[in-house]
Amino acid sequence: MYPFDEQQDAAMPTLQTPPKVHTGQIKSFGAFGPKYEIGEPTRALDDGDWMVKIKMVETGEEAEYRYSHLADDPQAR
Repeated sequence: MYPFDEQQDAAMPTLQTPPKVHTGQIKSFGAFGPKYEIGEPTRALDDGDWMVKIKMVETGEEAEYRYSHLADDPQAR
């Protein structure tokens, strides 16, 4: 006998490891978009993606951005 119910165990959240990001790297939204600095991963999403903290270079505004989108953006020039 196990000390837990199988159904209850299946409903427990799984531990997700944050993606490795290049904190401090400057990227841009597309080839000609505004530049942003990559921060730390902040939270996992239900679809397996992660939200990452970013900071806009020109304005200093901070926001969250999907890791999957960040991975597709080019390094700023």
